[in-house]
Amino acid sequence: MTVTRNEQRPHSKSCIAVLGAGSWGTALAIQLARNGNDVKLWARDAGAVADMAGARENRRYLADCAFPATLVPEPDMAVAVAAADDVLVVVPSHALRETLIALNPLLVDHQRVIWATKGLEPESALLAHQVAAETLDPVNGEPRIIAALSGPSFAKEVGQGMPTAVTVASHNDAFAQAMAGAFHDGVFRVYTTNDIVGVGVGGAVKNVLAIAVGISDGLGYGANARALLITRGLSEMMRLGEKLGGERETFTGMAGLGDLLLTCTDDQSRNRRMGLALAAGADVESAQRDIQQVVEGVRVAREVNRIADQMGVEMPIARQAYRVLHEGVAPREAVRRLTDRPFRAEKD
Repeated sequence: MTVTRNEQRPHSKSCIAVLGAGSWGTALAIQLARNGNDVKLWARDAGAVADMAGARENRRYLADCAFPATLVPEPDMAVAVAAADDVLVVVPSHALRETLIALNPLLVDHQRVIWATKGLEPESALLAHQVAAETLDPVNGEPRIIAALSGPSFAKEVGQGMPTAVTVASHNDAFAQAMAGAFHDGVFRVYTTNDIVGVGVGGAVKNVLAIAVGISDGLGYGANARALLITRGLSEMMRLGEKLGGERETFTGMAGLGDLLLTCTDDQSRNRRMGLALAAGADVESAQRDIQQVVEGVRVAREVNRIADQMGVEMPIARQAYRVLHEGVAPREAVRRLTDRPFRAEKD
């Protein structure tokens, strides 16, 4: 498929440090560079950085997606950050705090921080913006300007330049608009919002629901059951998100329903593949090894379950996914427990 990039939306060229060179961090770095920005892509593994620099692609995590000329792999975080106007952090949720702690002393006053991390912090169950508030020093007595990027987006398709839309959330409108301009080219489309809570909740809960849908599909329960789980799963996401302070409209947009649909219905989704593997009889550990990358929903199911209990929010689909993942409940038994629940009004 041929796509045409929009040359009618100019933006100020920036230098952006991307911290994290997994598949998603690499794809976003490619898109930023493709759109005219200078990009420093940092990875912890110096050998991996050298390989990317030589091959001009990330052969391990995003093969066959060539690096634009302005994308430079960098093994030293301090060097990458020093060159940057702003910093994009793209690491799994369990590594976010560690990465922000390392980043914090390297930042200067004008630099802003955005992340594309989806999930909740282990044990604390904090959303990414709460972790940032605890780890990033204020600037002149005010919190450092931050943002979150989320939405329905597989790394491979972004790396290949296929049409994609995401959401950037920030309480600072100027930063949200600046990051939208850095990414947006008419093929990669960016929407903005102030609802950083809702965007964070959507990005976390959808992974748990995708495991549940994968289990159902793997058991052969069909399209009707899939529609049921996605629709009622969205209701669960909205109940929790609104309780935590998110806006209802966010959950019907790209960072909510959009990401939920993508993650639940396409086998590029690691979380969906985890559900399929569990339905086929695999245990969590062997399925994780086969998938070979972090499956965020496995751990996040525990944190979502904990928050739901603390907030008094009913999330039966997420609860049964948690029980399969962490309490040894058989997938068929988990589905039976869902279908045996008493009838109720749909609005509840």
